[in-house]
Amino acid sequence: MDSQVSPVLEKDRIISLDIMRGFAILGIFLVNMLSFHSPFLYIDPFEWWDSPADKAAYAFIDIFVQASFYPLFSMLFGYGLVILRERALAKSLWFGGMAARRFSLLLLIGIIHAFLLWHGDILINYAIFGFIFLLFVKMNGRNMLMTGILLYMIPNLLFALLLFATVLFVPADELSIYDPQAALASLQAYQKGSFSEVTAQRIEDWSGVNNLASLPIMLASIFPLFLIGGGAAKLRWLEETEKNRGFLRKIMLVSLAAGLLLKLLPYLLESNLVLDYVQDTFGGPLLAIAYGLGIALMIKSGKVPGILLPLSYVGKLSLSNYLFQSIISTFIFYSYGLGFYGKVSAFWGILLVIIIFAFQILASRFWAARYYYGPVEWLWRSFTYLKIPKWKRKE
Repeated sequence: MDSQVSPVLEKDRIISLDIMRGFAILGIFLVNMLSFHSPFLYIDPFEWWDSPADKAAYAFIDIFVQASFYPLFSMLFGYGLVILRERALAKSLWFGGMAARRFSLLLLIGIIHAFLLWHGDILINYAIFGFIFLLFVKMNGRNMLMTGILLYMIPNLLFALLLFATVLFVPADELSIYDPQAALASLQAYQKGSFSEVTAQRIEDWSGVNNLASLPIMLASIFPLFLIGGGAAKLRWLEETEKNRGFLRKIMLVSLAAGLLLKLLPYLLESNLVLDYVQDTFGGPLLAIAYGLGIALMIKSGKVPGILLPLSYVGKLSLSNYLFQSIISTFIFYSYGLGFYGKVSAFWGILLVIIIFAFQILASRFWAARYYYGPVEWLWRSFTYLKIPKWKRKE
């Protein structure tokens, strides 16, 4: 077996990265479940689900989960790319070619996922923005980190100001993002439609979120997080957490306090487009930073909490687990499966996530004990290196 593609040794893995990825996959599933079982793109959740249990369940997701776990995963994506580049350079491999193949396959997987499985795919965006990341990958850690922060803050503050001006001069009823007719069309297609009708609805839903008008917002809200994560990797924040413990602890506490305050704004004040935007765009990533640093600091203290360790199994197979969640959820809810779309509430959706994710932990642990990579990760790695890596562990 070629040493260039030998599997990453367990001692070389950064366990906090695997735990964070597993944690992110759980959070992403909690948010995605709302769209798996209901026309979440088009509804007012507090009117659609009116029981106290459902309102509390949605508020929990909205405050602690929504817009915090994709940012966490985005930062981890950038962190992982920098580590991949460092390992490639150490082996005298051409990182540019490897990365181009890696992002190309990710783009293909994302297209299949978005148009044949579920409209909420994020892989297409990750692949496209990954190519842009290559223009910045040679920057030093401090500059990459600061560039990411500036690219995030400046455009998003401008977007917030534009929204503020819009709210001041446009009547509230004309700014509603809810669409009862579109929600009804989604219910009819996903609950009772043929596969072709479901696919047509899926493409329409995807296009409503991913289009030229939304591209600047998508670019400003995802790509800079790659740079922030990549800068943290170059500064070796996870590998040298003890060295920077005091500094990182301060960032974690400030991010946690500020993130919670911003996430609570629509509940403390009268909700509007500006507060909702600030809640997700600024509060979400701040909580993501607090979650990530909290995990890193706990692990580097030498005591890995028992509740966190199982997340590492899911994190090692993060891409396979992300796609599995779409497969099992669309089977449960769509018409060509069990047809439960529109029949599950926010509260019961959380319980379903817990059940499925518990299965993923057990299945991932079983798989990781026998194989170096998940099935999709193995394919991805093979295409990245243009060599078939060792897959099965020795008995």
